[in-house]
Amino acid sequence: MQKLVTLLFFIAVLAQVRAQQTFPVAAPSDTRPEIFAFTNATIYTDYKSRIEGATLLIKDGLVVAAGANITVPQGAVVTDCTGKTIYPAFIDLYAGGYGIQPLSNTAPGGRNTPPQPLSNKKGAYAWNEALHPEYNASDLFAPDAKAAEEWRKQGFGALLIHQTDGISRGTGALVTLSDERAHKNIVVPMASHHLSFRKGSSTQQYPSSLMGCIALVRQTYYDARWYIAEGKKTEFNASLEAWNKAGQLPQIFEAADKQDILRIGRIAKEFGVVYTIKTAGDEYQRIREVKALNSNLIVPLNYPSGYDVRDPYDAQNISLRELKHWELAPSNPAQLAAAGINFALTTADLKDKTKFMANLRKAIEYGLSEEMALKALTFQPATILGCYDRIGSLNAGKMANFVIASGNIFSEDSKIFQTWSSGKKFVIKEFNDVFPPNLYGTYQLVVDGSSKTLVLQQKKTSTEAYLLNADSTKTKVTFDLKRDWVNMSWAEDTTGSKTMYLSGMYMANKPILAEALGKGNYPDGRSFDWTLRQTKVAEPAKPAKPKTPKMPQIGDVIYPFTAFGQQQLTAAGVFLIRNATVWTNEKDGVLQNTDVLFSKGKITKIGRNLPVQDNATVIDGTGKHVTAGIIDEHSHIAIARSVNEGTQESSAEVRIGDVLDADDIDIYRQLAGGVTSSHLLHGSANPIGGQTQLIKLRWGYAAEDLKFENWPGFIKFALGENVKQSNWGDNFRTRYPQTRMGVEQVYMDYFTRASEYSKLKKSGKPYRVDLDLEALVEILDSKRFITCHSYVQSEITMLMRVAEQFGFKVNTFTHILEGYKVADKMLKHGAGGSSFADWWAYKMEVYDAIPYNAAVMHKQGVCVAINSDDAEMARRLNQEAAKAVEYGGVSEEEALKMVTLNPAKLLRVDDRVGSIRVGKDADLVLWDNHPLSVYAKAQTTWVDGKPFYDRAEDEKRRVAVRTERARLIQKIVAEGKGGAGGEKPATPKHYYHCDSEEDEGN
Repeated sequence: MQKLVTLLFFIAVLAQVRAQQTFPVAAPSDTRPEIFAFTNATIYTDYKSRIEGATLLIKDGLVVAAGANITVPQGAVVTDCTGKTIYPAFIDLYAGGYGIQPLSNTAPGGRNTPPQPLSNKKGAYAWNEALHPEYNASDLFAPDAKAAEEWRKQGFGALLIHQTDGISRGTGALVTLSDERAHKNIVVPMASHHLSFRKGSSTQQYPSSLMGCIALVRQTYYDARWYIAEGKKTEFNASLEAWNKAGQLPQIFEAADKQDILRIGRIAKEFGVVYTIKTAGDEYQRIREVKALNSNLIVPLNYPSGYDVRDPYDAQNISLRELKHWELAPSNPAQLAAAGINFALTTADLKDKTKFMANLRKAIEYGLSEEMALKALTFQPATILGCYDRIGSLNAGKMANFVIASGNIFSEDSKIFQTWSSGKKFVIKEFNDVFPPNLYGTYQLVVDGSSKTLVLQQKKTSTEAYLLNADSTKTKVTFDLKRDWVNMSWAEDTTGSKTMYLSGMYMANKPILAEALGKGNYPDGRSFDWTLRQTKVAEPAKPAKPKTPKMPQIGDVIYPFTAFGQQQLTAAGVFLIRNATVWTNEKDGVLQNTDVLFSKGKITKIGRNLPVQDNATVIDGTGKHVTAGIIDEHSHIAIARSVNEGTQESSAEVRIGDVLDADDIDIYRQLAGGVTSSHLLHGSANPIGGQTQLIKLRWGYAAEDLKFENWPGFIKFALGENVKQSNWGDNFRTRYPQTRMGVEQVYMDYFTRASEYSKLKKSGKPYRVDLDLEALVEILDSKRFITCHSYVQSEITMLMRVAEQFGFKVNTFTHILEGYKVADKMLKHGAGGSSFADWWAYKMEVYDAIPYNAAVMHKQGVCVAINSDDAEMARRLNQEAAKAVEYGGVSEEEALKMVTLNPAKLLRVDDRVGSIRVGKDADLVLWDNHPLSVYAKAQTTWVDGKPFYDRAEDEKRRVAVRTERARLIQKIVAEGKGGAGGEKPATPKHYYHCDSEEDEGN
């Protein structure tokens, strides 16, 4: 060991000799090496290796050795660390913009600013201002002394910093928290590439939605590949150059919530990228899916502080999701560790960094082991950055970043004395500021020749001092010991108006206060001498019996993590409905007194008196009706952060499937109305909208599991006032198109370019992947189908003519309130219609709407569906279908098909859903009345043979929700977190329609 230490010492000296200064050195100078030895300490060389009575030796900012039996070199500055513990200093991978000036732009573009199609940034940079991979945090880094001190007080010695603005945020830098110049603080100048789904201060409108942010990231990956292969031959793009260079670094992607984590995972899979994901601390709510990504996480310890529940009306507005997260958030790190997910911890999202250690201890209280906590603050962040060879432990040759604590740093009464960064000491608390245990006891205090008895007694978190009087009464003494200085005072009378003050010194190298002496003042101002001598040392405190950690009682994680969620996902079973009226939507029509058997998600038998299988759940359907599940052809539920990317005339590159919100309560509410599938549409802010997504309402399942399997794919187009934006205000008079004629020209232009793009793809020549044109080529190739927002007959006719010119068909006209005028043309073209039942007069375009529209189109032979376009109306689509009977004399069977089989046909999934036939998916509804009646209520709704809604079970869930809410509110009150200063509930749920443009999260 001695030879190894000598060798390391020699190497360190040699490195010092060879080091060159790039700054002038003023006289007088001192080039002697700085050698420090910390002896008699408990040392954690890494997160799991602990050595008692050890020595840490550092020289010139590097660790020379750490362990037992280490010889201290001559000339070293020795610090006795008896009773103290040394840890590797913590590393924060998400320290944000520490030491970095923010970008100059101050406000994002919006409806009140004119359209800005391209970046205004000077230079050969990306077309979009939200992309700045060329930004390097190290270029403008300047240490911030005040902020650095905040981190050091929490035990941090190094930070990964980056510019927290935009989608591509450029490269981050690993820096230490020394007070040296930036040159010495920067450890790794280009350590990471940072991304997010927030466009930040960009003044461009695009992207205006979460799906637009995702599309921009995807397109940039494709552009970067093309640039390497072909693009740089014909143009220089500084942003793509920087993106490709940054792509070789660790990639860190910020997620706004647990569902963003899964969205990031899909991008990683598409492009073969490994991301470390900075989370929001709610990932325990989808831990199975997060685990499957196999990604490292950066986890904040930002827990909700509690809610103001004094006012019952305010308390009622706090969602169950918020209440449960308040209780369960501290368990997040422990749950991740138990699942085997690698993670680092960060101070990010904490408004007050002084709460970090308290929150970390709370995470330990909720099950996180101390070893895993230390690993998440040292080994894991260093490993993620690929620099564990330089930082993250106290092994020889590594940076001297460490913390000296009074004991177990994770204990509540532990104190951090010093944080060392790059071999430089920063004192948080002096060693002598903590009262030494051997000083407790009884003392003889001689004041001006008069002897008194002073007692120093240890309390939990403080020292109690008093004078023991002759009559056994006590006089409270204020006693303060700092370094080698003692201050004492006490009241000489009961009013406290006459106080004695004493100050003096004691020899710091003495084990007792035998030689403490000083001066004092009487209340009248006369001075006196005093001495203090310990006469009896207090009996050592009996070590407290180790307490078995007791996990706090907490509620269950439910799926989804909101009201009416369940601990377990709904599973399929075998069900036999007996003696019901069955609306088959097939040639058999309506069958009376009929049984339906379904298992493994499929309908297996239909008939009378079917035999009962051993494992079947038998349901008496007498007097009840069974129908296929309702399919809403036009919906905007379960979508996150806007349904419109209306900032360009075409947004064919965006996908609703990227932004599904699996926690939307409307999924459950619509199951209660018999809906089993919903077609989620992009809005109508541009002629060519985004790609749509058909989902099954699998309540509790994650977003990817909602998607209707093997569905061909659709896209939203739009006609009319919404898309031309001439009525959006003066700021929008420049964006094309401004007229309905211009809308037609947009289609002509884009499909012409798509045709040329298709030819290029098929030619075998190199080409740039254009996600916008890719979607349009799929239309030309009949692999993607159009559903078009429409009202006026002239435009409906126009789009059919454009489609015919390019050799494809418009699949569905939605809204189509003037469909009755062009039903014959629609039939000839092969288009279907998805209409409102009787909406009218909500804008000028619909003044010619009539309640007979659906019936007229149906009688012409057009496939007609009735849709909702409204989260509330979707719960009563059976009643909307009944209006076709009332207004247009459509038969009951055909009316029911308008919300079951016909939308299935329009969506090209009628081979699997929409009717009751052996072999089809068991998407079924059991009604207690005629399905078109206003009195009909869904008793049970099955999707894939799984009962996702049951009316009897719903009653139990309502009670469970009330009980759980009451329990959590009482817990908040009991912990004193339910009063003034508590958090306010989140913004109420946002409901989208075709013309909604809000991205409430951006």
